Amino acid sequence: VQLQASGGGMVQPGGSLRLSCAASRSFFNFDAMGWYRQAPGKQRESVASISTGGRANYADSVKGRFTISRDNAKNTVYLQMNNLKPDDTAVYYCYAQWSGPAYWGQGTQVTVSS
Repeated sequence: VQLQASGGGMVQPGGSLRLSCAASRSFFNFDAMGWYRQAPGKQRESVASISTGGRANYADSVKGRFTISRDNAKNTVYLQMNNLKPDDTAVYYCYAQWSGPAYWGQGTQVTVSS
């Protein structure tokens, strides 16, 4: 299974980006998928996840600003990021899991700077 992440870039504080993660496998019967991020010198942290039933969970630091969604027809999961802050600067990784180890995308850089 391959996951292709895209959509990162550089934006000013308060700006928006939408990350995409396209999977080479159907989303049918998946367990969970979502996004992690890792900033320089920090541990990787969970940002958002979505279950097969559509239940979404978010890190406290992004609640109200980020929205995770999926398009089953396109086998793609999205992360809409609004009101971005410099602390959101990190490499963002998507993952997906089907009853076993998670598969990971290659990471996409998000930089929030004025």
